[in-house]
Amino acid sequence: MTDEREPAEATVVELYVYPLKSGRAIRRSAVDVAATGFAWDRQWMAVDATETFVSQRTHPRLALIEPALDPTHLTLRSAAAGSIRVPLDLEGPSRPVRVWNDVCAGLDQGDEASEWLSEIIGDAVRLVRVDPAMGRVANPRFAGPDSNPVTFVDGFPILVCNRASLAELNTRMPSAIPMSRFRPNLVLEGLPAFAEDWIDTLDIGKVALRLVKPCTRCVITSTDQQTGERTTNPLPVLRRYRFSRELMGVMFGENAIITSGVGLRIVEGASCIARAPH
Repeated sequence: MTDEREPAEATVVELYVYPLKSGRAIRRSAVDVAATGFAWDRQWMAVDATETFVSQRTHPRLALIEPALDPTHLTLRSAAAGSIRVPLDLEGPSRPVRVWNDVCAGLDQGDEASEWLSEIIGDAVRLVRVDPAMGRVANPRFAGPDSNPVTFVDGFPILVCNRASLAELNTRMPSAIPMSRFRPNLVLEGLPAFAEDWIDTLDIGKVALRLVKPCTRCVITSTDQQTGERTTNPLPVLRRYRFSRELMGVMFGENAIITSGVGLRIVEGASCIARAPH
């Protein structure tokens, strides 16, 4: 079915990367677009004794870990445990790790980093880095038959959110929550609430993103990203009007893949054109 909506103009107002899966965000004024999403996004993650990823779903204290990047190292900081530096060089033995149903490969980052991370979250974990040879791709059911490589993200390269959708949600909430609860990579302004439901593509200069699947939300949205504590939970409110029977989940935000522009840059304040399917 063809959507008759005219293209709409919007502005990119927030850009984020999350070097450590479920760690705190780094806000950027500009991001480089890699084949797997924004450069450095979800390049590292914690895995448990079964080699399965660990996230704020079970370990909300991951939100207390603040990452920083310089030309040679990732630095992880915590008010309680100081900081540790991890080289950006692709080093360490490769080991099989699991992200949801995907078994892929991660490079073990050594005992010191793993012990530091374990102390923060209160559980024994290993820190792993994306192995460039891991070959993980976005779900072709939604992303299409072309291979769309991903890192340790839950499923897709980029998560797009809309400020107006959050503002509309907050009119229904007992107290307002910030956008950080939804952990977006790219935030738009200038569109109506939930316009992302009908958007097929976003053209941001010469970068093109295709929105392929609504993001179904979990308990992480109830976690204060500054304190690591569970607080106001938006899921019961969202469930009343944003529940998808097809996806069996509550929707907020859209997962996107990159259709052109790898190697280019998106800057905060950039104009973009939102287009419906045609």
